[in-house]
Amino acid sequence: MLSNPAATEGDRPQVRPQAEGWKQQTTDDGRPLLQFKQPRVAQPKTHLADLTLAERQAKVAELGFPAFRAKQLSNHYFNHFTSDPDRMTDLPKDAREKLVAEMMPPLLTEVRRLTTDNGDTIKFLWRLFDGALVESVLMRYPGRVTLCVSSQAGCGMNCPFCATGQNGLTRNMSTAEIVEQVVRANEVIAEGALGGLRRDGGHNAERVTNIVFMGMGEPLANYKRVIASVRRMVDPAPEGLGMSARHITVSTVGLVPAINRLAEEGIPVTFALSLHAPDDELRDELIPVNSRWKADEAIDAAYNYFVKTGRRVSIEYALIKDMNDHAWRADLLGKKLNARGRGWVHVNPIPLNPTPGSIWTSSDPDVTDEFINRLEAAGIPTTLRDTRGKEIDGACGQLAAEGTRRRTGP
Repeated sequence: MLSNPAATEGDRPQVRPQAEGWKQQTTDDGRPLLQFKQPRVAQPKTHLADLTLAERQAKVAELGFPAFRAKQLSNHYFNHFTSDPDRMTDLPKDAREKLVAEMMPPLLTEVRRLTTDNGDTIKFLWRLFDGALVESVLMRYPGRVTLCVSSQAGCGMNCPFCATGQNGLTRNMSTAEIVEQVVRANEVIAEGALGGLRRDGGHNAERVTNIVFMGMGEPLANYKRVIASVRRMVDPAPEGLGMSARHITVSTVGLVPAINRLAEEGIPVTFALSLHAPDDELRDELIPVNSRWKADEAIDAAYNYFVKTGRRVSIEYALIKDMNDHAWRADLLGKKLNARGRGWVHVNPIPLNPTPGSIWTSSDPDVTDEFINRLEAAGIPTTLRDTRGKEIDGACGQLAAEGTRRRTGP
């Protein structure tokens, strides 16, 4: 459905999505290429975070050590955030190096760190064992600390606005590589490197409390490893990090079968659907996977997640000037969400950074207000996303894209 917006909104234009500064990969018939399976590439060595505690115990026993050493190693990793054998003084000195080498192979090497002026947000660029680059972002809020994690090196969803997808999918990240982002962030917090501490006497979180799978990659395209990493995050210490599943958000651009599978996992994570357009004519261009599963199918799957879990769903909607921010689209979105029921969903409009000369720029403030007012008038709870660290922000994946260009040339 595309009504004529010019007839109802003062001749506002309709900007069409297109990649800027790079060319989308396409199929033989000219459609944006979608990659659901990773190329056949080498994988990192098995790390203890890839394994359950029982599996760790079995592996340690195979190495010729008592099985209880697995719990000691896990305690160092998940409670003390270290892989340094010199700090593991409860292990026999002659066994530490071998145990760490076999159970904790190196996963992430820090390449670059950008910090906001007030210190409450840090963006990390990590190099994986094979040279692939990924990012994560650490943010302190009053009483909590949120980490935005990556789940893939590159991305196969080929969205025209996304820096991550410029070179397609390199590979899925392993369970341990995903978890390691959290452990390394906790280490940074323990070192006192994350600012933004409260001055009102209120509680300051001393470790990561919230996870959002909104970094590089499509989480549900790496389903098994993402779910295993979530289980490692919520497993009680020292088997895992002992986090609350309700404080973990898994997002997707709309892989419907995987959404329905997630609803059956029995893990009460928060689910977020990156919708960005309620109508298929625009969403087909904006989110290429919409050619496989239409907007209504994705919304149906999101509603099914609510029905199965009782967990309210988030709809993510990046407001892009003259592209998807028309008031009639707010009305259509509200109508579609209410058609499934009331009280099951919350909309998060996301303000883009102003980018003069680009089609991918922020909506005008009055247009943003009107969009939100239309949704609220329809009874849809709506909260404009707080943007953090604009001076270090850029597009997600931008640091990795720049790093790749430096290695390979233009």
